[in-house]
Amino acid sequence: MNLTLPLDDPASLHAGDSVLLSGTVYTARDAAHARFAESISAGEELPFDVDGATIYFVGPTPARPGHVIGSAGPTTASRCDAYSPMLVERGLRAMIGKGRRNAEVKESMLAHGCVYFGAIEGTAALLSQCITSAEVVAYEDLGAEAVRRLTIADFPALVVNDLHGGDLYDDGPARYRR
Repeated sequence: MNLTLPLDDPASLHAGDSVLLSGTVYTARDAAHARFAESISAGEELPFDVDGATIYFVGPTPARPGHVIGSAGPTTASRCDAYSPMLVERGLRAMIGKGRRNAEVKESMLAHGCVYFGAIEGTAALLSQCITSAEVVAYEDLGAEAVRRLTIADFPALVVNDLHGGDLYDDGPARYRR
């Protein structure tokens, strides 16, 4: 299924759906999320409009000459679980990463209309080929963990957590039990 970001109808997605994502995503790992929390606590603006946005948990390597970005594989999303609900409550529509999310994150996603996509681990060089532009928009001092605005095209992912309570990590294995 081809999807354009920002998502118009995340409720149409179900855990296990295979998708190709195209559009704008923002990169952020744990160091950037800690700064988001500081900004929110201080009543300051975030470096991009979170409402409707998609965050990709990634710390890309530097681009080789002639390339937009270096390897860009997913980071374990649970590293940002302490921070994700505050962004979801502010309108974050989707997240991309690898691994399970905790109960608090999943409850926040259900309550506020956010889905979680899993990107395939071990495919960082291939995933980078789906990134057509990359620009640092905040926290340049964090190096690989700086916040970047990426344009992606046909980025492969799976719906892990949907708006119906589905969780691919639970539901997927259950389908094959005898």
